[in-house]
Amino acid sequence: MRSTLLPALLLFAPACAVVVNEPHDHANTAPAITHAVCVLRPTQGNETVSGSVSFTQLAGGVLIEATVTGLKPGLHGFHVHEWGDLDCKDGLCTGGHFNPTGEAHGAPTDAIRHLGDFGNLEADASGKAQYRRVDSRISLIGEHGIVGRGIVVHAGPDDLHTQPTGNAGARLATGVIGIGNPAPKP
Repeated sequence: MRSTLLPALLLFAPACAVVVNEPHDHANTAPAITHAVCVLRPTQGNETVSGSVSFTQLAGGVLIEATVTGLKPGLHGFHVHEWGDLDCKDGLCTGGHFNPTGEAHGAPTDAIRHLGDFGNLEADASGKAQYRRVDSRISLIGEHGIVGRGIVVHAGPDDLHTQPTGNAGARLATGVIGIGNPAPKP
């Protein structure tokens, strides 16, 4: 048996060596991340709140589109938080607002603000809120990247100035921003 295996191994060994030693660059073969998604789940005691947020990388920033249901009518703080950790029933595991630049809390249109400051969602009489804007300061990946971080919908309005959080209250719903499928949806 030994004499029949040796010629077979010698025959296939050079081909294996070429494949193993063939140079390749993973960074240049991975598709660019152009889309991210977040499914919101309610925190304990807020079982009616749910929704989704999509993020699309554009030349001038990131398009943010959200739909949230089950809210009380009115304004609700809406932020990217530091961590994509949903192990706490109250949402506190998501940490504070995403703030890699170390700036003060503010409105999403302010020059000085946390990068995670998205302002407020406004729920209508049926409890549904929709949000759409382009944010030129965040990105999906990189130093200001939001993929892997948390999204939080708060019980009250973000007043856009109280430090460090805008006094928006308890966390009603949380989710983790993940890489989205870039293929068009049917």
